[in-house]
Amino acid sequence: MASTAIKRALLSVSDKSGLAELGKALAARGVELISTGGTARTLREAGLEVRDVSDLTGFPEMMDGRVKTLHPKVHGGLLALRDNDDHVAAMEAHDIGAIDLVVVNLYPFEATVAKGAGREEIIENIDIGGPSMVRSAAKNHGFVTILTDPGDYDVLLSEMEANDGATSDAFRIRMAGKAYARTAAYDAAIANWFAFGDAFTHPLGTGALGATPFPDTMPLAFKRSDSLRYGENPHQSAAIYVPQVRGANGVPQAEQLQGKALSYNNLNDADAALELAAEFAGGDPAVVIVKHANPCGVAQAGSLLDAWNGALECDSVSAFGGIVAVNTELDGATAEAIANIFTEVIIAPKVSAEARGIFAKKKNLRVLECGSLPDPRRGGFSMKTIAGGMLIQGRDNGSVTESDLKVVTKREPTAQELKDCLFAWMVARHVKSNAIVYAKDGITAGIGAGQMNRRDSARIAAIKAREAAETYDWPESRTVGSAVASDAFFPFADGLMAAAEAGATAVIQPGGSIRDEEVVAAADEAGLAMVLTGMRHFRH
Repeated sequence: MASTAIKRALLSVSDKSGLAELGKALAARGVELISTGGTARTLREAGLEVRDVSDLTGFPEMMDGRVKTLHPKVHGGLLALRDNDDHVAAMEAHDIGAIDLVVVNLYPFEATVAKGAGREEIIENIDIGGPSMVRSAAKNHGFVTILTDPGDYDVLLSEMEANDGATSDAFRIRMAGKAYARTAAYDAAIANWFAFGDAFTHPLGTGALGATPFPDTMPLAFKRSDSLRYGENPHQSAAIYVPQVRGANGVPQAEQLQGKALSYNNLNDADAALELAAEFAGGDPAVVIVKHANPCGVAQAGSLLDAWNGALECDSVSAFGGIVAVNTELDGATAEAIANIFTEVIIAPKVSAEARGIFAKKKNLRVLECGSLPDPRRGGFSMKTIAGGMLIQGRDNGSVTESDLKVVTKREPTAQELKDCLFAWMVARHVKSNAIVYAKDGITAGIGAGQMNRRDSARIAAIKAREAAETYDWPESRTVGSAVASDAFFPFADGLMAAAEAGATAVIQPGGSIRDEEVVAAADEAGLAMVLTGMRHFRH
């Protein structure tokens, strides 16, 4: 391969940004411009001379524009190997001129789906000619330059300036790879719409269309949002990608108001904090403190400052260097309190001007404003790679309400115990298994996470609660009179007894163990009230 001068360009774009400027720059270099429909009109309105594709092919655009570029005089001009005598002879015999540059961006299929358009409009926004030209040009990148992103127009012009009107091998190879990534992502969006959208809404019905949440092939397409300094550890490389079809707003979409660049661990922890804070959307002010993707303190109160104090008191040791998320506007008083300890990241739907001023004194503190909270009940998938494959499951968006609970002990929980049970349960579903959460009056009293058995989680959470009582000189641990939540059933009564020894008076757990009767009997003997959810929330 060698530098290939650009003498003839075919332009056909849906996104017209930068088009006129590009056309003028190419024309100034004597490049012949060939175009279609609206693209040709935009170029002519800019005062440029343009040749219609229909003039090149000898066929008019037809079938509402569905057929215009699918022709040998287009694809022959793109695919011909200029150093192959047979190809050159075929071009001469059929009057096919070489096309050196293709500028194409595709029909806005993803945007059409995202705006909730009807099926007919969505189908009409499946581009056929565009991807065909992109693939032909990209395949023949030894001679043809392909551009699919307006962001590359200036780079192209710089290449032509540096190479006397040509482009380098390296540039064409990079653009070819980018082009194939774009068509792959485009096809993935179409395939996913058929699998997850149309299959569940078409009048023919899900049975006829074989609708399933897990189709035989699941194409995934993500776009790199940023490269990160490193991953979980300095020897690991990392980047963050966002889905091509935007769903819920989250940490990647938040505006960073100040602070150092977010690291891999910052992003992971901030996501865990935001997802839990979202459980309290629309409710009383709530504060979540996360460390290593596990909540170490959660509280809901009449004011955000009170919620902060309650969350911090649960485990002030782990809160050092943690991530803080809130469910409402972050005010100045709370910001002042948070600023008193070392915090890595703060994320809120909105950060008041007063709070911004306070945080500005801590230059390295990362402050994010997310606008809206993600819907904790939304659908979607979670994915995990394993050696040789990938595990894909539906998001854990299950929830329970008071009406879902089944009382299985002789003593029924009081109204306050029920409230504490549901609060503890909400937190527990965001804690790594085996998860135990003690809660009282809308505040976590102790959290045990990620242990190999449930008894140890119950004991660790109780130890943390006792340490908090000593730190703040309370007369007793907050686990006394608390509700305790377990993300999965108690396989033995020992974990339950550890909670009872800590002072818990009510228990919420899924149930379903072969020893449920033994566990319930132990609860009755200890005078505990126990409710079952019938739903488990393992989080590995």
